[in-house]
Amino acid sequence: MKYTIKKISSALMLGSLAVLLLASCDKGFEDMNRNPNAYTEPVIGNLFTTSIVRTAGTGTNDRNRTNIKYFAGTMQYMASLGTNWSGDKNFENGQFGDLFFEIYNSHLPELQEAIAFTEGNPELVNHHAMASIWRVYVLHRVTDIYGDVPYTEAGQGYINQVHKPKYDKQSDIYPDMLAKLETAINQLDPSKPTFGINDVLYEGNTGKWKTFGYSLMLRLGMRLTQVDPALSRQWVEKAIAGGVMTSNDDIAKVDHTAGNGNTQNWDAFELKRESLPESNAGKGPVKLAKTLIDALQEGNDPRLPFYATLWEGNILSQQTAKLPATTNPAIQRGLPNGYDANSISDAIPGFSNDMLVEFSEPNTATLASLDAPSMILTYSEVEFLLAEAALRGWGPGTAAEHYNKAIAANMQSTSLYPVVTLSGGSSVISQSAIDTYLAAHALNTGGSFDAQMEQIYTQFWLAHFMYYDNFEAFSTWRRTGYPDLVPTNYPGNFTGGTHMLRLRYPIDEATLNTENYNAAVANQGPDLYTTPVWWDVD
Repeated sequence: MKYTIKKISSALMLGSLAVLLLASCDKGFEDMNRNPNAYTEPVIGNLFTTSIVRTAGTGTNDRNRTNIKYFAGTMQYMASLGTNWSGDKNFENGQFGDLFFEIYNSHLPELQEAIAFTEGNPELVNHHAMASIWRVYVLHRVTDIYGDVPYTEAGQGYINQVHKPKYDKQSDIYPDMLAKLETAINQLDPSKPTFGINDVLYEGNTGKWKTFGYSLMLRLGMRLTQVDPALSRQWVEKAIAGGVMTSNDDIAKVDHTAGNGNTQNWDAFELKRESLPESNAGKGPVKLAKTLIDALQEGNDPRLPFYATLWEGNILSQQTAKLPATTNPAIQRGLPNGYDANSISDAIPGFSNDMLVEFSEPNTATLASLDAPSMILTYSEVEFLLAEAALRGWGPGTAAEHYNKAIAANMQSTSLYPVVTLSGGSSVISQSAIDTYLAAHALNTGGSFDAQMEQIYTQFWLAHFMYYDNFEAFSTWRRTGYPDLVPTNYPGNFTGGTHMLRLRYPIDEATLNTENYNAAVANQGPDLYTTPVWWDVD
């Protein structure tokens, strides 16, 4: 009874207090009702970190379902006898919208809030600039893969309640991304605070961010070579003059550590979990592609042991003992693209499931290790682009000089991965092996422009498998046409036996954002895998 009386008395006292507070114009009321342990402003460092690690793949579906299952097959890096590896057969699996969904629902919202919070604050100018550069990186991937996409209104759901964003034309998106890159780069100020350790790429180093920004500008500027050569040249020359990457020390990457879902390489984890589980004992349906293995073997490529192993070398408990033998280049074998468990006998007479143990898998001790870094943008890529720029007369040096530096940088970057013993010795490729390879694969400077482009970008394709950035390999291949990949023609495929050129928009967009979706289709063309994006004119 006393407890009840106390409750009533307390309620009456609170009621009287409320009247007094109202009578005194709520003086002090807000302070009394503020939780001292709650955040009232965004923690921009955490928001920035989240966007980067989500874009690198941690905890999201876009990397495994699109970067690997679609584009590893499309680029003929990997092959599968399963029909869920869509890029291998151009056979739809329903996951074509995952990249679009994750970018707008996972990679971008926190980043957009950080940008809005830091805008106009001179003390947070570096935070704003770095977040703005990263926004360009995030959005350039979605427009490259889908074409016309939400851009100006992207990520505005929480801030401005824009839940049905309009789709911008890619022809408008690209010039704006390049202009925003330039603005953000020019805002970077080494005398001001930065994200510090919350920046998992460069730890707040403004000089590195400037280099990254100009290197991204080079990538985007070169994307326009076919659709607007004059605009392409303008931005390529501006990027080079500003200062692009000059060594592997400039690489933008997220480092990983095995043992925790938030720290390990998510691509490697998903690949090991779903496609290369040890319980398969080498008889799983996913292998390295014949196109890739044949090219590496024919070129006596020192990256082959780093890339490939037979299945026993992927059993973690025995990797150290097995890898020197299972990575022998002479025994590697690639699986042809475009076949299933029944039709594979058309390509390999007498094929049986037991023969799968003879086909190569990605090396889970090196490039597919849980400890492998996620490569965002590399010095090797920059040098390949500089080789093209020199070939076009847009940049300094010669195409051959940059071509050699690109290949060397890629091979030297094996030191950034776990170091293990493979066939022939250390997984870190030696300088003597690099020199031998370069001598055997020198750029034919007396050949035609197209012949040199084919050499440059066939080497780009070989190098880029190391970085597991199949998004960029797909985009560069569409722009240049190299390497010359023969399309698969699996029964019932969605491209009619031709190459895939983009992904379809998520099904939900046609029903939940109908007006804007229809406008995009009317501008760009049918929402099909064979409809090219704006910059892909060939």
